[in-house]
Amino acid sequence: MFYRPEAGHGLPHNPFNAIVAPRPIGWISTRGAQGDNLAPYSFFNAVAYVPPQVMFASTGAKKDRQGTKDSVAQIIETGVFCVNIACGDLRDAVNATSAPLPAGQSEFQAAGLESLSCTTIDCPRVATAAAALECRMTQIVPLAGEANFAVFGVVTGVHLRDDCLVEGRFDPRAAGGWLARLGYKDYCVVQDLFEMERPA
Repeated sequence: MFYRPEAGHGLPHNPFNAIVAPRPIGWISTRGAQGDNLAPYSFFNAVAYVPPQVMFASTGAKKDRQGTKDSVAQIIETGVFCVNIACGDLRDAVNATSAPLPAGQSEFQAAGLESLSCTTIDCPRVATAAAALECRMTQIVPLAGEANFAVFGVVTGVHLRDDCLVEGRFDPRAAGGWLARLGYKDYCVVQDLFEMERPA
């Protein structure tokens, strides 16, 4: 099968959603004039080591935000955000925070999640997340299409759950494993690991 995206694929569901998978989920928390916000984004990844940097992409818009979603709107307002690492033990809460709540209504409260204050930025974080990356936004890049934005940030602080540190390595299997998006309504939890040595 071959198709051109602009011509359509003719399938019941868009296959592009499942081709690039599994994708880690960045559970983005922000604070703005209207309150705290928390939302999962599966277009998310780390992009550099020194200094450590991450990105996530937001697609689509809400009627109560001008041309974007709550996360991007509040990052534009404050210049900061926190990436909470989503794991299997919080899968239901991650899903609950994807609901399109009105701007200003806290997903932390709606999902019954405890929040803690970040250390280097004025932003909440998920208290029980396996890890949390405090970030200062470096740039927001408009992407092709309507209401598509890539948000880049430099990491200014890192929180690690103590039980996710195993023999000096970050290993969130104690938190249910890394939660990842596969496309459609499908997700997975990464639990099985193997090592490979890179060629010299």
